[in-house]
Amino acid sequence: MDRSAAEPEQPTLLQGFDVRRPLPTGVTPAASLPVARVLLDTQVPHLDRLYDYLVPAELEARAIPGVRIRARFGGQELTGYLVERLAETDPGVSLQPLGKIVSDEVVLRPEVLRLCRAVADRYAGTLPDVVRSAIPPRMARVETETSAADASDAPRAALPAAPTDEGPRVTPSSVPEYDGGAGFLESLAGGGAPRAVLSVMPNQPGGWPALLGEAVGACLDSGRGALVVVPDARDLDRAAETLTALLGPAVVARLSAEDGATPRYREFLRISRGQASVAVGTRSAAYAPVHDLGLVVLWEDQDSSHAEPRAPYQHARETLLLRCQLAGCALLMAGTSRSAEAQRLVLTGWAAELTAPRALLRAQAPRVVASSDSFEQERDPVLHAARLPKLAWSTASKALEHGPVLVQVARTGFLPAVRCERCREPVRCPACSGPLGLDHSSAVPGCRWCGEQAPNWTCPTCGGRRLRAAAIGADRTAEELGRAFPKVPVVSATGGLPRRRVPGSPSLVVATPGAEPVAEGGYAAVLLLDGDRMLARDELRTGEEVLHRWLAAASLGRSSRDGGVVVIAAGESDPVRALVRWDAAGYAERELNLRRELELPPAVRTASLSGPALAADAFAEALELPESVRLTGPVIEEDGVHRWLLFFSYGQGGPLCAELRRVKARSSANRDPVVAVRVDPQGLL
Repeated sequence: MDRSAAEPEQPTLLQGFDVRRPLPTGVTPAASLPVARVLLDTQVPHLDRLYDYLVPAELEARAIPGVRIRARFGGQELTGYLVERLAETDPGVSLQPLGKIVSDEVVLRPEVLRLCRAVADRYAGTLPDVVRSAIPPRMARVETETSAADASDAPRAALPAAPTDEGPRVTPSSVPEYDGGAGFLESLAGGGAPRAVLSVMPNQPGGWPALLGEAVGACLDSGRGALVVVPDARDLDRAAETLTALLGPAVVARLSAEDGATPRYREFLRISRGQASVAVGTRSAAYAPVHDLGLVVLWEDQDSSHAEPRAPYQHARETLLLRCQLAGCALLMAGTSRSAEAQRLVLTGWAAELTAPRALLRAQAPRVVASSDSFEQERDPVLHAARLPKLAWSTASKALEHGPVLVQVARTGFLPAVRCERCREPVRCPACSGPLGLDHSSAVPGCRWCGEQAPNWTCPTCGGRRLRAAAIGADRTAEELGRAFPKVPVVSATGGLPRRRVPGSPSLVVATPGAEPVAEGGYAAVLLLDGDRMLARDELRTGEEVLHRWLAAASLGRSSRDGGVVVIAAGESDPVRALVRWDAAGYAERELNLRRELELPPAVRTASLSGPALAADAFAEALELPESVRLTGPVIEEDGVHRWLLFFSYGQGGPLCAELRRVKARSSANRDPVVAVRVDPQGLL
């Protein structure tokens, strides 16, 4: 049956233009491969596809795959990327001419495009959203700068010499000290693609950056490039500094949005042009166009900073796993602790485990002791005010004779939350019902949500006007420790007031999780306060995240043979026992087994749908799901938002994400209210 005879003829938008539109007068097509297939930068899900345009003869030499372009689409001019050149398009189609070539710089390479497509498919997202994360904004002036010397012309610096002290130690060639480490490096240097998960021992010469640098150096010896991804700017500073010292400045390029648009684009071009063979950066660096990629390294994969906060909310760990498969390169996932996802890779045999001999680990790690003393039962008012159990007090007093002491507290600020002293009810803002807190001892109570001050606050329950602390922050802890140890300097280190390093002289360093500075020679003691409060959060990953924060802080302490001690102030629990044994892998395996029994991630995959009630419910109903996929909901949240959850196996991931993309594209075409789709979200439960 003739389709054209059965259906009325209508103007059809195909390839971004009206197919009946004639070729514009005066446009001469390119003599060779006159069709350009382009990716347009659009945020509309139902337009997530490639479009064909005509390559004019005057642009033939410049229309190279990977360059930035401009093209007319739907009555407006959009930016995008030229993906490939073709000899022809669909029969009977008249193409619009390509608008212009924005830049001759090739920024979207084929291997990066394949990775972006794979990430978009895995997270039920759109290709332009992923490409937007992969390629930094263009800085025209940078493209005209004189190119640096080729990285291959710069010799790599030698590793530092081994220490001469007696007893068990990790030399600068420290990876072979791990069981399986020598074989991993040998395979890397020989051009192989080994995959490994490593829990790093503390107190290694050069720290963890030198350990990663050794693996990167072995990869460079095989003539291939390497990529290192770290969670945040603090880790990036350490990693970039060490890798640059070990490998040479011409070899290493640093990628971070926090460095500014111009420096970031300059470093990106060094990698894209092949002038730097090692890229180190934060989560977006996972897409760095490293030539002949041989190794990808991920540091602290469980850190929440690896999760992209913008759609499609991809995680750097999964991005690098996809890249490892697509490029056939080696993988090293390293950290002070171990995530359940990394342990799953080990248990399935996909990655090998590099383990430290137990005797060596005991010598390198500080001694860990647990104290469950209740602060409320302490008779000494000084200890009670400083929130120090007796064991922590005595340990700090002795350690301050030899060096600095690190005190980790759960929250920043002075008194981030307060209660009525008479009835113990939480104090709320009269304007927005947010929590009130104090910035210092003489401050007026202020709201943490809207910033409104409440100088004349009165408890609506009992009429009381006096306040007491419901939560104590780093600033208040520093103040109280200064009174408890009047002759010792007190240093605060928080996210708002970061410090990278502190001297090795006696001092008290009060820091929030993730902001602990490195001490010269290591901390003589590490006190982990607020343990029970940190574990009290009712979330699926609370234990795993808290153990990660504890081990990261404890790793900054001196080794047990040098007198290093860690005191954890918390009641008995699995994370506390894992810290005392320094057994992150064992804890991760127990967590994974428990989640398998309960069918929770990462034993299964998940997706969440959230949006206005009617739209979210309609989205869930439109999904064509197999019976084995578990759909639960809706959970009613604030402002009438409904949230649906899907639980499915890894084998069902591809078809299910394709179904999510289909329904999302249809909703977009119908201009329905937006429903946020998140696949494998962090902090789901």
